[in-house]
Amino acid sequence: MEKSQILFDFRTLTLTLTAILVLFFVPALADDVLVLTESNFDSEVGQDRGALVEFYAPWCGHCKKLAPEYEKLGSSFKKTKSVLIGKVDCDEHKSLCSKYGVSGYPTIQWFPKGSLEPKKYEGPRTAEALAEFVNTEGGTNVKLATIPSSVVVLTEENFNQIVLDETKDVLVEFYAPWCGHCKNLAPTYEKVANAYKLEEGVVIANLDADKYKDFAEKYGVSGYPTLKFFPKNNKAGEDYDGGRDVDDFVNFINEKCGTSRDGKGQLTSQAGVVESLEALVKEFVDAANDDRKAILSRIEEEVEKLEGSSARYGKIYVKTAKSCVEKGVDYAKKEIDRLKRMLEKSISPSKADEFIVKKNILSIFVA
Repeated sequence: MEKSQILFDFRTLTLTLTAILVLFFVPALADDVLVLTESNFDSEVGQDRGALVEFYAPWCGHCKKLAPEYEKLGSSFKKTKSVLIGKVDCDEHKSLCSKYGVSGYPTIQWFPKGSLEPKKYEGPRTAEALAEFVNTEGGTNVKLATIPSSVVVLTEENFNQIVLDETKDVLVEFYAPWCGHCKNLAPTYEKVANAYKLEEGVVIANLDADKYKDFAEKYGVSGYPTLKFFPKNNKAGEDYDGGRDVDDFVNFINEKCGTSRDGKGQLTSQAGVVESLEALVKEFVDAANDDRKAILSRIEEEVEKLEGSSARYGKIYVKTAKSCVEKGVDYAKKEIDRLKRMLEKSISPSKADEFIVKKNILSIFVA
């Protein structure tokens, strides 16, 4: 096998391992509702704690409407060891839902501690009512958590200041409080906002167009919800005509804004990677030690031409190349190992972003 082919295969493996590591840390930032499947249901439910389980279908409108209330419930009980809040996707796990007599969605059942004989919940589908039910059945006294929204609320006072800011890419949902489709979209839109809350240049916002009719008229809003994208270079606004699942929004925002996040807000293995530097880095990695200083100078020249986030990432490329020259070819691998250990610790999301970007760039320098 030729050297170039070996190098390509190794890089492919490295990037694959990077992606796996990113996925490995997703659970720390996942929803506070435990996802139950046929493989883990019996080991989680009917054990040493009571369990409230929602049996749902992804396409079900009532389930979508319940989602933000149920997630609020999960957040409130996440530190309560005697109670589990879980959910089962009945499209994926039909036999499990059939086993517990589920015939409509959502079906919510309470499983007492040590029992797989459920009690069906028949009350209102609000976080308050569900919390009262769980407290009664589980013998707890948990107060509902106040969860701040990551969606920026627009008004007539702040609309122009936020939406027309030429340093921000802004996605705006024009909605009406009475609109059923808007209510169904709400939990998905909140997840999108959460996914991009660390991106300084991206804003996920909404406007009550029923209250602020002048803005709805100005931007040609005739139905709800209407989504419009206001990129940095076009504050007249563009219609968003894509799908309304989290992944649809994420793909759109990543493409339009140059970001690299998944639906959970985690950086992907491409975060920080600057394509225009790829050929030079390959040449640098393939070169003999004596030739690397000259290539380093060329990398520095190319980085000087970069703008925006690419310029910020380019500085990491330069620093990495310098360290490889000064400390030897094993520097990148050793630094990746160090960052992996750091990522296993309890660190802030912003610090995790920083480490993942560095690790992605370092992976390109592994010989």
